Amino acid sequence: MDSNGKQVARNLTLFGFFSLTASMVLTVYEYPTFATSKLHLVFFLILGGIFWFLPVALCAAEMATVNGWNKNGGGIFSWVKHTLGERWGFAAIFFQWFQITVGFITMIYFILGALSFVFDWPALNQVPLIKFFGVLIIFWLLTFSQFAGTKYTARIAKWGFSIGILIPSVILFILAIWYIIKGGPLQLSFSARAFVPDFAKLNTLVVFVSFVLAYMGVEASASHINELKSPKRNYPLAMFILVILAICLDTFGGFTVAAVVPAKEISLSAGVVQAFNYLLLYINPHLGWLVKLIALMIAAGVMAEISSWVIGPSRGMFATAQQGILPRWFRKTNKSNVPIPLIVIQGIIVSIWDAVLTFGGGSDNVSFFAAMSLTVVIYLVGYLLFFIGYLVLIFKKKQLKRTYEIPGGTFGKAVVSICGLLVSLFAFGISFVPPSTLPKSSDTAYLGVLIISFIIALVLPFIIYAFHHKWDGHHHNDDPQHLSAQDIIPAVPPIARGEHHIIPEAASDKTNATAEPAHKN
Repeated sequence: MDSNGKQVARNLTLFGFFSLTASMVLTVYEYPTFATSKLHLVFFLILGGIFWFLPVALCAAEMATVNGWNKNGGGIFSWVKHTLGERWGFAAIFFQWFQITVGFITMIYFILGALSFVFDWPALNQVPLIKFFGVLIIFWLLTFSQFAGTKYTARIAKWGFSIGILIPSVILFILAIWYIIKGGPLQLSFSARAFVPDFAKLNTLVVFVSFVLAYMGVEASASHINELKSPKRNYPLAMFILVILAICLDTFGGFTVAAVVPAKEISLSAGVVQAFNYLLLYINPHLGWLVKLIALMIAAGVMAEISSWVIGPSRGMFATAQQGILPRWFRKTNKSNVPIPLIVIQGIIVSIWDAVLTFGGGSDNVSFFAAMSLTVVIYLVGYLLFFIGYLVLIFKKKQLKRTYEIPGGTFGKAVVSICGLLVSLFAFGISFVPPSTLPKSSDTAYLGVLIISFIIALVLPFIIYAFHHKWDGHHHNDDPQHLSAQDIIPAVPPIARGEHHIIPEAASDKTNATAEPAHKN
């Protein structure tokens, strides 16, 4: 039975379910940020994995199976709506979507870092004006490419992931092992003390936000627990395997960058390319062409990833438009079932962030870290609502039937959710401390951009909701349709998929609209 009391086929195996989430374990463009924490990255990955990722995954799984909560499409909007009210549910899904408009900037900064190396054009990554237009051109070209629909999205995502993420990661790991075996000089000194950060130095802890970002989005996969065979056994097992794999791969990736690139030279947007440069030139000084080829592969892969992200996150906002919280205009789609109004608004917001972060941050690393921290704090507000909603569920709505529950009764559930809540609060607070890896002169720019941008992002959903009763169609809403496992593109990380079908609204207001076709993966 699913969470609405209907019989469903539980035909998703452990491996099949694991594959839906596995793409999140290779976070190549975060390796340079991990590297800035040196050996502390192991501590941060374990802390984030055990005390944040697992609580999110387990709490989301229980909320996904509550009887009746998937009626309106499920997901974080439905979960928070049923526990804290519609206003807070809308805020949660808004933050989940809005953070990606900032996240696009960090991804394109990474592309610019790679391309600046390929074309020997440092200004592309260092001169704010050139960088601003670089982000703008890449993002809008990728956005326009999606106006024709998502017919080839799965294929693009698969090839992009393989060529730009998977293959470079494998090459990086092999080169790192070879480099160590050959006795290459290391930029790290190993000691027991070096693995645990000094909690008295807050400016060294702010990098923890990047580790939380690496784990975000798992709640989207939790929604498919209703399709999983033996969920009580297989779901926790899949999550534990996933977090162990993520810790191991991210540790190795971060260590590789930290070990071969001098700390003072690490560029947060081009650090991976720097690592390839050091490793390959150590093998043979004439392999610079191969470094450029790999950099080009990475840039192409991240471009493909962005193109598959353009429509995904907007699905949640489309679902709120279906329920009348947003104006009916946002439900309009073109003949390819692409919600053009939503995508254009998303593009305008990304363009604004481009200007704010590129010109407000100043240097390469300041802009990158400010963008990453802003992404995290916006999304974390949604997670705070999520954990508070879960606590309401276990203490005030414990009578509701569900097919999956965190073991240990109410006490065990409370411990798990409070761990996640406390880590969320810690990551949120520490994000506003200027990192030690940035120059002191940049503290004002970093804090100014982050605080002002966050306040604006925080109040926006509540302003929108305050006027929602005036939108036409609010009393003629439709139920969103949740994506099933067969509709998911595994190569796209959960954070960027969205959880609902985009159902076109017929001009004659017919209620039997047809959902967009499922992807063939």
